[in-house]
Amino acid sequence: MKKICIIGAGIVGLATAYKLSRKYPEAEISIIEKEKDVAQHQTGRNSGVIHSGIYYTPKSLKAENCKNGYRQLMQFCDENEVAYDICGKLIVATSEEELPTLKMLYDRGSENGLEDLKWLNSEQIKTHEPHVQGINGIWVPQTGIVDYLQVAKKHLEQVLQADGKLFPGEKVLDIRQNNQVEIITDKQTHTADIVYNCAGLYSDKLAKKTSNIDYKIVPFRGEYYKIKPEKSYLVNHLVYPVPNPEFPFLGVHFTRKMTGGIEAGPNAVLAFGRESYRKLQIDFPELFETLTYKGFLKVATKYWQDGWYEMYRSWSKAAFTKALQRLVPEIKASDLEVGGSGIRAQAIDSKGNLVDDFLIIREGNVINVGNAPSPAATASLAIADTLVAALE
Repeated sequence: MKKICIIGAGIVGLATAYKLSRKYPEAEISIIEKEKDVAQHQTGRNSGVIHSGIYYTPKSLKAENCKNGYRQLMQFCDENEVAYDICGKLIVATSEEELPTLKMLYDRGSENGLEDLKWLNSEQIKTHEPHVQGINGIWVPQTGIVDYLQVAKKHLEQVLQADGKLFPGEKVLDIRQNNQVEIITDKQTHTADIVYNCAGLYSDKLAKKTSNIDYKIVPFRGEYYKIKPEKSYLVNHLVYPVPNPEFPFLGVHFTRKMTGGIEAGPNAVLAFGRESYRKLQIDFPELFETLTYKGFLKVATKYWQDGWYEMYRSWSKAAFTKALQRLVPEIKASDLEVGGSGIRAQAIDSKGNLVDDFLIIREGNVINVGNAPSPAATASLAIADTLVAALE
């Protein structure tokens, strides 16, 4: 009987445990999570979007896993009575300069197999979103919303029913490979034949225990505002700007939530710690580690103007509102209430490259998920298939 251990109870770790429990019902599966409950970081704090795959380079891991994961996510939610809403999304160009990128996204979507995409003029945009202003847009009917915390908890429920075990409140301190892999936590030592490192924001630190890696996780905080209920009529679906093709973030946008209401955001600012969700929350050792990492310094040099603007917009509600007004001119600062925040684990290599695609590294019997940014939640079941296949 195989003993398999998954480190990290986010949606990728839990989806992997779920798939392992189905393929290897005789295996002894354990999940180690440093928090007292599952999905407390990237999974439980994201915008809840079910991505269609329109943004991703055709045949990339992101594109292929998003398409596959999308289908599997729909099926899983249907089978397990998890609510979701395929409400559609509008991507809007507000200037002539954005049109080439918008056309590129339309072509990518078509190449990635998205059907019924619609290229819209300014009047047609109004038929979907009467309060949105733009010169052209793309209607993406496949995009939806779901509460990924509920999806993650349903994965855990299935794993526990298959006699898997969850060890909450245990922080992994070290990993050692001998005849078996030893996972040393602050509570005890676990042994396993195979270990999956799905530790998200701290995945690089655990990967270094067994592998020579040339990247570091740099945390970027995304902050949200909530639209006051009386102004929720301003947005019907999901409304996105045309993203900067040189920057790995999608820009502030409007998102309907399964839990009700509409969010605006997120921005993308350097977090002063890997779990520093508040503006002035600083983890000095982690911040020092980021600021002295040569890969980050190269990124900061390249994108310093974007970075300073994101920081300014983080502190200025007026600047945040102005960015939203490019899409919905009627929105006012008084319509916004402070919402939550999340942190994205972005891998950056020593040469200053933002690792854009999913990154999976195996060293002996330890399989590391080194980079799993958006659309990792949408693609989680497909990523899990890749991780399970690594056993073969």
